[in-house]
Amino acid sequence: MRFRRVREYWNKPEHAAYLFIAPAGILLFVFCILPLISSFVISLLKMGVDFRMAEFVGIENYRKAFGDRQFRNSFWVTVKYSLIETPLQMFVGIALSALIARNSFFNRLVRSIYFLPVITSAVTVGIMWQMLLHSNVGLFTYWIQRSGLGKVNLLNNPGTALYTIIAISIWRSFGISTIILVAAIQNVSKDYFEAAQLDGAGSVRQFFAITLPEIMPSVWFLVMTRIIGSLQVFDIIYTLTNGGPNKSTNTMVLYIYQEAFTKNHNMGYATAVSEILFLLILVIIMLQQYVMKKTL
Repeated sequence: MRFRRVREYWNKPEHAAYLFIAPAGILLFVFCILPLISSFVISLLKMGVDFRMAEFVGIENYRKAFGDRQFRNSFWVTVKYSLIETPLQMFVGIALSALIARNSFFNRLVRSIYFLPVITSAVTVGIMWQMLLHSNVGLFTYWIQRSGLGKVNLLNNPGTALYTIIAISIWRSFGISTIILVAAIQNVSKDYFEAAQLDGAGSVRQFFAITLPEIMPSVWFLVMTRIIGSLQVFDIIYTLTNGGPNKSTNTMVLYIYQEAFTKNHNMGYATAVSEILFLLILVIIMLQQYVMKKTL
């Protein structure tokens, strides 16, 4: 009798729905919500990587972070990287997507070529560009010297290292932005363009009056993902400069890694810094969502 009641209860659609979403809910809790709660708890402790000798220190790790000159440096390096990389990434993606949106053989070939760096490992990309930009044996360095500009060392110069990494990062990931925007452009109704042509609008006017407004949801999506990605940049910088020279490319995620695993082995402090980064990303995304709702 009890089994029958249970079966009848879960056979109702409004109850059975919970059974279908339960696996995804469990995975979300185990791999997202639980680590988020655990990281906040760890940020209140003074502890090493091995999780032994943990000592509760409250918000002391957060006070230490805001008083740490290296943390402030990593914060501003991250913000600077994001403010430059994201707009340039979007500009390149929008411009190229408008040029290769038509489904010709050449455009499909170009899209495939543009997408190759996206699926290439960041370590591979970093090693390749290190070899190209090496001050002694780099191919690009050799060409610059032959052109009469003298010997340059883009990755070992504090004034150029971050900008060089930004350029490499854009080269590596602009393909995904371009492909997404090409798909968005191809979904714009052809009727709009035919009506614009009858009114005498040229290609440039059609792009700004029709194409760009129609693909703005995709643009906002890419802006959001690029901001999140740029604020969490680690792999390409770790491979190319490891935060140098003179901490000029030391981003927040790289600083977290150094504090937790290579320098001080202070897991509690590193986790507190990661919580600050999480709050920074959360505030920026909430502001973007507010602006997006007002503009779309």
